[in-house]
Amino acid sequence: MDKIEELLTRGVANILPNKEELRKLLLSKKRLNIYFGIDPTSTHIHLGHGVPLRKLQAFANLGHNVTLLIGDFTALIGDTSDKDKERPSLTPEEIKRNFKTYKNQAQKILDFSKIRVRYNSEWLKTLTISDAIRLGKLFSTNDFVSRELIQKRLTGGKRVGLHEVLYPLMQGYDSYYLNTDIQLGGTDQTFNMQAGRTLQKILRKKESFIIANVFLEDTDGRKMSKTLGNAIWLTDKPQDMYAKIMAINDNLIVQYFTLETNVEIKEIERIKTEIKLGKNPMEIKKELARIIVTELHSEKDATDTKENFEKVVQRKEAPSHIPEQFFPRSFVSNATITDALERSQIVASRSQAKRVIAQGGTAVYDTKVTDPNTPIAPLMRNGEIIVRVGKRNIVKIGTES
Repeated sequence: MDKIEELLTRGVANILPNKEELRKLLLSKKRLNIYFGIDPTSTHIHLGHGVPLRKLQAFANLGHNVTLLIGDFTALIGDTSDKDKERPSLTPEEIKRNFKTYKNQAQKILDFSKIRVRYNSEWLKTLTISDAIRLGKLFSTNDFVSRELIQKRLTGGKRVGLHEVLYPLMQGYDSYYLNTDIQLGGTDQTFNMQAGRTLQKILRKKESFIIANVFLEDTDGRKMSKTLGNAIWLTDKPQDMYAKIMAINDNLIVQYFTLETNVEIKEIERIKTEIKLGKNPMEIKKELARIIVTELHSEKDATDTKENFEKVVQRKEAPSHIPEQFFPRSFVSNATITDALERSQIVASRSQAKRVIAQGGTAVYDTKVTDPNTPIAPLMRNGEIIVRVGKRNIVKIGTES
């Protein structure tokens, strides 16, 4: 498969207005303007974002003018393209905190010597009311309210904020301002990306294109999402990333190889054949996890986590190294098991801590704990306890001297 064909097919759900015209443009050797935008509504980037990021890098490798756009202004509005309710507004301070770490995470996939970063507040905050009115005349409110999720909210008596109507217009202006030839995004962004095509066509008499990528699915087959809380994060520690990948359904193995690795298509076809012929999915998944951890962390991390997974999960042995954390005596003497899990960050939140404890997924040493209010001090041995959540998350908690 040649590089152009792979660009137009690997991880691609749809191309607008059509694939063949875009192929001709790419074969013309013209240096194109291409961008992908992320609104900083969370402090982390997940593997699902890796799909368009990898596509962005592929275009950069071919010498195109590529931009990673941080939507620090559009995040003030909030995109509800795939939401069944109005997204809560973020403050400028929250947005600033969120996008602070974005570049550090994205550089696990992107080579920023070939890719520039822009923030859409550069141009959107300077738009006047008269500018917005002039742009708004180019669109119909009916187009917005006829969208399936918006219709569902309206017919269900739910609120649709007037500011939400502005989001596609603002995203469209991003595309226009950057004089975009190709926009990258998920299929849920197609309506918003079409706004960019509209502005380019009307204001510049220029045809532009959309490459809508397929969604990466989580372990349960749902779209990986910040909102759903089902993500494999680029910031995950190697052992956590490896274990999460090992937890995906077997029918997602080929999808993850295709969307989340640099493995060549012909090799993925060979893997697909092996699965059909009955090769043990566990062994293929271990290779998948090894490759992803290698690409996002290092080869040593991948080797270490593979060995640890086989030891702890498959052979049910104790891990060779247990992370240690030390807390003030005043905290330890009054802390419950919920407090300990939350402070050690072995779980994502206090509510998750309570949930896994109540479900029987937590143990102190080898004794299961099911009461979230259980104090930890009486359970300590020689001033420390070992807490395990599930099969892979384990931490030793001690008292600061």
